[in-house]
Amino acid sequence: MHVVHFLVVILSTILFKVVFSLAPAVAQETQPVIPNFWDARIIPDRPASFPDKIQFLATDGFPPFVFRDTEGRLTGFNVDLSRAICIELGSACSIRIKEFDALVPAIMADEGNAIISGLATNKKLNETLYFTPDYLKLPARFVVRRADAETFDENALSDVTISVEAGSRHEAFALKFWPSAAIQSYTTLQGARNAVKTGAAQAHFGDGMALSFWLNSTQPDDCCTFAGGPWLEPGYFDKGLSIAVRKTDVEIADALEYALSVLAQKGTYRELYLRYFPISFY
Repeated sequence: MHVVHFLVVILSTILFKVVFSLAPAVAQETQPVIPNFWDARIIPDRPASFPDKIQFLATDGFPPFVFRDTEGRLTGFNVDLSRAICIELGSACSIRIKEFDALVPAIMADEGNAIISGLATNKKLNETLYFTPDYLKLPARFVVRRADAETFDENALSDVTISVEAGSRHEAFALKFWPSAAIQSYTTLQGARNAVKTGAAQAHFGDGMALSFWLNSTQPDDCCTFAGGPWLEPGYFDKGLSIAVRKTDVEIADALEYALSVLAQKGTYRELYLRYFPISFY
């Protein structure tokens, strides 16, 4: 399983079920920060033509990106994003569900035109597939107790106790780049979060998307909030979500990139982001 899909599945599936089975505990407190991966100063070139139809390939059971609602209907951020893309292009749109490991063989067998399922780039896939620029990245974030939010300084971490999950990318990053901080490693993610909840740690450093779900649930008892900004350091937290197409499908690739840029400029991307991530993790 590719790293981006693996990380998002593990984090989002567990936490999405927790959050949406409980009443939200907190709301977005300030003007939400919406990620923007497109330069608003650049007007995208409109392709000469758009595809008549785009058959997306995806894996379900992947909340909040692709999953089934209580009535069995396919829904999620990627589902709505793909629909918005096709509306913008005036293309007929459909999504075919496949097992994750079957996605690449399926697109190479012409069973679909584009994969929208957290497929990570690598040297081998880059030989046959083209990946659009990321439409969503998965940053790391700090969470602190509310009383400490105004005084917490992510640029002054000497002697600050920071809880992390043992064996995680966040632990590896913290140990390497904050040697003067007091890094506390916990065998479970819940233990690392509870440390900041109870005050055993001054801050918790972890996956921003997963933490946004946690903060929006009843589990933290409204103890905590994000502090500082998103961390997207290359080699640690720079892997994001993109759409993959065959390298020979230049028309579809150009159309997808154009549509994503236009949706961002129109505010459609913002609407979808807040629909599925009511507490922004940026």
